[in-house]
Amino acid sequence: MIVTTKKLFEHAYGKYAIGAYNINNLEQIVGLFEGNLQSQAPFIIQISKGARAYTNKTFLEGLIRAADEVYPEAIFAVHLDHGDEATAYDCINSGFYSSVMIDASSKPYEENIATTRRVVEAAHAKGIVVEAELGMLGGVEEHVSVKEADAKLTDPDQARDFVERSGCDSLAVAIGTSHGAFKFSGTQSLHFDVLAEIQRRLMGFPLVMHGSSSVPQEEVERINQAGGKLAGAKGVDASQFRHAAELGVTKINIDTDGRLVWTRVHREFFNEYPEKFDLRDPGKVFMKEYAKFIAAKNVYLGSAGQLSDVRTFLRGSNETC
Repeated sequence: MIVTTKKLFEHAYGKYAIGAYNINNLEQIVGLFEGNLQSQAPFIIQISKGARAYTNKTFLEGLIRAADEVYPEAIFAVHLDHGDEATAYDCINSGFYSSVMIDASSKPYEENIATTRRVVEAAHAKGIVVEAELGMLGGVEEHVSVKEADAKLTDPDQARDFVERSGCDSLAVAIGTSHGAFKFSGTQSLHFDVLAEIQRRLMGFPLVMHGSSSVPQEEVERINQAGGKLAGAKGVDASQFRHAAELGVTKINIDTDGRLVWTRVHREFFNEYPEKFDLRDPGKVFMKEYAKFIAAKNVYLGSAGQLSDVRTFLRGSNETC
């Protein structure tokens, strides 16, 4: 069942965070649904601008609609990740997305507010919720690239002003995470003090963590043993997700980890079976491994086991999409 993030965040606030997982193809979608049902967790499907352009946006919509029929017990939102203004409007007008992100964080502050406000007005007119971003995460994710020297933590006072003036429904904040597989050159440094100050000024308002893949070292090591070259890849400590949830984070974005699982499965498979050429063989392995990864990640997020309570909560509020 496709729902908006609004009620999902309301149920999660202060208790757990919902995993927001980026998808690009059929195998990821199957593994994503299987893993969330295995762990009985609500979730958010994220579609990036790059994923929409990978083949054609209509293919992904069709695959997700099919998965909704195959897995009727699943409860999830469909979200545009890191959209520019034109892409956000396209998703709003598609009648498919239940949530969009407008990322104008690279623009001057007042322009970020104005751009976000325009998207909010268009989205709210159709019952769609909007995520915005304030502050700048370092790292690389598809078309988003920010040097570490240019990364900027979210200012707590500015966050309150931004939310009030833009009208956004959730806010992605920069607290020291970064995009991609190479997040930290030294010791990890998440600024929970900044997050606590933002929460104090926006009590009850849903916050979002981007760039939060854990980059599991076991995955990195196995990829490198199978011929990969991912020297120095490092991510966020997943054990810190619950503390972030206590401080108002209701959505945690995870993309890189899924790519690592895909890379590890395919490198190991073809190393072990060099005579194989049927793409379905490693695909079957990946779907199972990805489902295991999703289920395990949801335990860290605290969303595992929440599906039944969320269903009851949504029925009480008549929240469907």
